[in-house]
Amino acid sequence: MRLHRLDITAFGPFGGSQTVDFDELSSAGLFLLHGPTGAGKTSVLDAVCYALYGSVPGVRQSGQGLTLRSDHAAAGTRTEVRLELTVAGRRLELTRQPPWARPKKRGTGSTLDKAQSWLREYDATAGVWKDLSRSHQEIGEEITQLLGMSREQFCQVVLLPQGEFARFLRSDAEARGKLLGRLFDTHRFAEVEKRLAERRRATEAQVRQGDAELLADAHRMQQAAGNAMELPDLAPGEPGLADEVLTAAAVARSTAREQLAIAHSGLTAAESAQAAADRTLADVRELARLQQRFTQASERAALMEERVEGYRQAQARMERARKAEAVAPALELRDAADHEHREAARAEARARDPLPETFAGAGAAGLAAAARRAAEELGGLESARRAEQRIAELAVERADLDRQERADEDVRQEAEAWLAEWDATRADLRTRIESAQEAANRADQLAVRREPAERRLGAARQRDQFAGDTEDAQRQVLALAESAVEARTHWLDLKEQRLNGIAAELAAHLTDGEPCAVCGASEHPAPARKSAEHVDRAAEEQALAAHQRTEEQRTEAERRLGVVREALAAATAEGGDTPTDQLADEFAELERLYEQARRDASWLHPATEELRRAEQEHERRTTVQQQAALRAASRTALRDTLDRERTSLEEELAHTRGTADSVATRAAQLERQAALLTDAAEAVRGAEDTAQRLKDADARLADAAFRAGFDTPQAAAAALLDDTAHRELQRRLDAWQSEEAAVRAVLAETDTAAAAQQPPADLDTAERTATAAVQRTREAASARDAAARRCAELDRLSARSAAGARQLAPLREEYDRVARLAALTAGTSADNERRMRLESYVLAARLEQVAAAATVRLQRMSSGRYTLVHSDDRAGRGRSGLGLHVVDAWTGRERDTATLSGGETFFASLALALGLADVVTDEAGGVRLDTLFIDEGFGSLDEQTLDEVLDVLDSLRERDRSVGIVSHVADLRRRIHAQLEVVKGRDGSAVRQRGH
Repeated sequence: MRLHRLDITAFGPFGGSQTVDFDELSSAGLFLLHGPTGAGKTSVLDAVCYALYGSVPGVRQSGQGLTLRSDHAAAGTRTEVRLELTVAGRRLELTRQPPWARPKKRGTGSTLDKAQSWLREYDATAGVWKDLSRSHQEIGEEITQLLGMSREQFCQVVLLPQGEFARFLRSDAEARGKLLGRLFDTHRFAEVEKRLAERRRATEAQVRQGDAELLADAHRMQQAAGNAMELPDLAPGEPGLADEVLTAAAVARSTAREQLAIAHSGLTAAESAQAAADRTLADVRELARLQQRFTQASERAALMEERVEGYRQAQARMERARKAEAVAPALELRDAADHEHREAARAEARARDPLPETFAGAGAAGLAAAARRAAEELGGLESARRAEQRIAELAVERADLDRQERADEDVRQEAEAWLAEWDATRADLRTRIESAQEAANRADQLAVRREPAERRLGAARQRDQFAGDTEDAQRQVLALAESAVEARTHWLDLKEQRLNGIAAELAAHLTDGEPCAVCGASEHPAPARKSAEHVDRAAEEQALAAHQRTEEQRTEAERRLGVVREALAAATAEGGDTPTDQLADEFAELERLYEQARRDASWLHPATEELRRAEQEHERRTTVQQQAALRAASRTALRDTLDRERTSLEEELAHTRGTADSVATRAAQLERQAALLTDAAEAVRGAEDTAQRLKDADARLADAAFRAGFDTPQAAAAALLDDTAHRELQRRLDAWQSEEAAVRAVLAETDTAAAAQQPPADLDTAERTATAAVQRTREAASARDAAARRCAELDRLSARSAAGARQLAPLREEYDRVARLAALTAGTSADNERRMRLESYVLAARLEQVAAAATVRLQRMSSGRYTLVHSDDRAGRGRSGLGLHVVDAWTGRERDTATLSGGETFFASLALALGLADVVTDEAGGVRLDTLFIDEGFGSLDEQTLDEVLDVLDSLRERDRSVGIVSHVADLRRRIHAQLEVVKGRDGSAVRQRGH
């Protein structure tokens, strides 16, 4: 990689555009980059890094690239970096622009433009540049692939920071490992360590889980075996746990099977004993039953002998009841006839009570004849009743005519009164409609004038308000502009004071024996001292922040002033120059006239509707008046007809009703008299019939009792039994006979009589013996079942444990293998004697290559005295692999690099940096690095050593390289003729270039 040209615009401390011609500087092979502190030497290198990778090293990259813009740049100048270089035989041009908060084209304020990138390639055949890409991602991937290095590697290899390599020489193994890991990208080896550790933890967890399940099954087997099983004294994860569990399970299964055989023999013996006891108990129970049966039969026979007389009386009573059953029908018939005769006599007495005294002794025939005469007289009154009803109807009709006449008279008079006022009402409504129509037309005309007047009044009011706001905004802009100028002047004054005393500020951080950050010297004979007026960084940054705040406030105030002025112009164009009060009075008068016209016009629809309803009412009342006259004429003729009909009917009724108040009263009297006479005649005939039937029943009853053998009918009635008494008596007789037959049958049984001759049966003893035998059988069966369940459970758990152990075996083998590998790569295994991690092992190989490459140049710089060697010895209790020692040829001793002096440390770190650049270049695929930069440290060398170091750097030209040295050392300006000087000023920094 060779740099040709670098163009910088508004970047870092460079406010304008600056150009660096690396071809001219590189022609001498060695060039010097120098300038005062803070001028921007490092910013030149940052620009190269930004052009290649789109970012700058370290903490200087922040704020999404917004902080890369120069504070000295003009507001309309955009930050840009353009780099022309040759890499892998291709000439490329990279252009990058970071995000830019540019001023808005319209109005005030700013808008953010996105970052831009361009990649072009020079076509030597055509002699033109060709665009390749404008994608940030594509350009980044292309440059990383061509260079073969990340940004961090590029900053370490091409931009050699000597301070970091000096710390690298003095640091411990862990710090060296971090730097080398970034350079050689050994993250994949650390990932291997991490993956192996994670795999070891995962497999260990699975093995522990499997062992825990085996132990859980072992506990279940111990519980099933009745705690006769001994568990292994091992924890989950320990070797041999599965074999111990399976061995203990086998012993437990064998013991359980022996216990099952013993329990089965005990159950067989208990079942035989139970069968013998059951047979003995059955024989004793049968003997006890027969003895009890004979005893009960003897007791029942003695009891029947005592009750034989009652049985004979019951037989006699049953015989008399059977004879009386022949008289029962005659008794029932006589009782029914007697009951019917008494009811008929009571009905006759009730029917005669309402009759007059003249009918007290009359028989049934006389009463019936009187009833027929009353009915005949009632039939003659029917026509008179209809005449009386018609007279009532005529009275109702005459009353309806009178009511209709009065109603029609009221309607006629009301219609005449309303029609008399019709002409005046119609004229008034038509006048109101015409007035409302005129008001509606007037309201439309006023509405057309109202909206423009309202808009003009609103614009005038906004015009007055914006005029006041404009004056306030102008005063605020002037005040903020003055404050911004004062703040900027104050900041620049403080910055100039701080730059004048920057030597004292740097001297405050000097430590005896430590190299100076500016010149690299470890001795500080006369450090500068701070004056009483010294300004530190905090004060300068505080003033800068105040200046930036006032600038932002001024910009915001100017933006608000522009907005208010635009609004004022728009309001003035709309509202004109007429005073607001005058426009308000004109609009108020117009609004009053408009509202009045709208109120007047609102009567148009109601008045029109009212006229329509009035015309309909006029037509209706005229019709009603005519109809009332027609109905009055019709009622006069109908009234005369009704009067004539009523007179004729009243004459007929006076002759018919006699002394009664009315025909209806006379008819009611006759109807009641006929009904009473008819009921009385029927009651007399019924009483006579029931008396004859009672006499016949008495004769039949006397005859039946005599034939049945009873002296009187009353004796036969007393001998009768009802159904309940008859059933109860028959049941007692049947029970006596059944009991007598049963007792005789039992006493005649041979087995029962033989059992009665034997001694009493001992049932309690036999039952206790049988119960004890049953209990022993149940206990033996329970023991046998428990032993069988124990065997089955142990077989099931053993089979599951064996299956689990078989499944766990490959996993345990994998765990052992992964654990050995993880311990070996992590440096904790006993096989890893030097306790080197895998990443440290790889880095140790790289460090050994770097030390060999650095020794070639270190021997020349130190006149053959020093040699860098890699050491993999352990440091104390730490891990080994990244040790770095220096061999002193003068003493023949090997010592730590931390014992080198300041100057020795510089050229040793320089040799290490150059060696590292060679190794990383080879690692990156052999990409040539034709341009290198070395940052500071030359001030710590004496004149002879400086010459040797420069000779080594000058020898790099043999490999067609150019080396840029960044340093403050004045002697280098004399020794190196090709120079790039960075000059700082109040308006930003600039570069000056001198050729060889």
